[in-house]
Amino acid sequence: MGSYDCLVIGAGVIGLACASRLARSGHSVLVVEEERWIGSHTSSRNSEVIHAGIYYSPTSLKARLCMEGRHLLYRWCEDHHVEHRRIGKLLVAVSPDEIAALEALQKNAVQSGVDSLLEVSAAQLRQMEPAVAGVAALLSVDTGIIDSHAYLQSLLGDAQRHGADLVLATRVSRLQHNGAYWLVEGESCGEPFSVGVHRVINAAGLFSSQLASNIDGLEARHVPQTQWCRGRYFSYSGRSPFSRLVYPMPDVNTAGLGVHATLDMGGQVKFGPDVAWTDTLDYQVEEVLRSDFAIAIQRYFPGLDPQRLTPGYCGIRPKLSGPGQPAEDFLIQGPKTHGLPGLVNLYGIESPGLTASLAIADHVARIID
Repeated sequence: MGSYDCLVIGAGVIGLACASRLARSGHSVLVVEEERWIGSHTSSRNSEVIHAGIYYSPTSLKARLCMEGRHLLYRWCEDHHVEHRRIGKLLVAVSPDEIAALEALQKNAVQSGVDSLLEVSAAQLRQMEPAVAGVAALLSVDTGIIDSHAYLQSLLGDAQRHGADLVLATRVSRLQHNGAYWLVEGESCGEPFSVGVHRVINAAGLFSSQLASNIDGLEARHVPQTQWCRGRYFSYSGRSPFSRLVYPMPDVNTAGLGVHATLDMGGQVKFGPDVAWTDTLDYQVEEVLRSDFAIAIQRYFPGLDPQRLTPGYCGIRPKLSGPGQPAEDFLIQGPKTHGLPGLVNLYGIESPGLTASLAIADHVARIID
């Protein structure tokens, strides 16, 4: 495969955003992806939401990169003709005992720099979304939706226009630094390969920790355990009862934001994701889950017709926290952390990873340049 300045391992939104950013900076870039298509795991199996930055600790990478990334992503969508809509989101307290949680989210958002939340009374909520039940809400006007598949293609197209190469069906099995460059070995389309590069970006998502364990010289203490968390979605047939996204209050110390309602670019409503821990790549959505979903949804959408719920799709989130634990921050390690030159490992890039992707790419570029 010759030699390159930069090797990006993983062709999801993070890997492709990094490839685009580095290629535009003049680096020769090779992207390798184990699957036969780009974005085949977390990047194409999510809620497709552009987040405002409400939920994350104000001092976290998630908060900062989400805020930076949101602005960059909206601009990217305009410049690259990626379909998106700044549709807005309602965060709903369905009962008086949830108002404190709603106020805490508002305070956290303000501390994180989100200045576009609007308070919504019960009467205003009924007028805005008659199908939604709640005693109070917050309207996030900067929340949007995006065609994630079109976004992936736009990132790839931009990277390739600036000289980056993509090789699919390619698995990296070993990386070692010889003092001058990284020697990367693996298998591509059933044949062994090796490539020499000066910089390596481990953007393997679900498999980042597994890949890192195959990096010679990387101490085990720098390789966190990645937990896999399934998130299943149900589609809702017929006309949408909502014109905006609708989110309940998140449960404390859980892996998700609750079973919320989102819309795709065609106006189709979907509900999800739920939380189910796993150690296998299982993307099935079981019909038997309908009743559990209906119970969760009817708290804020009492008019739900459970028979209109049909199994949709499933995603798996790479998490650095386990069941019953609070969410961990993104973990992005460069040479100053692990001591290996030209190496950046990205762990736990879950939501708001899509929103933050362009800001993450800038962050990675600053680390290695």
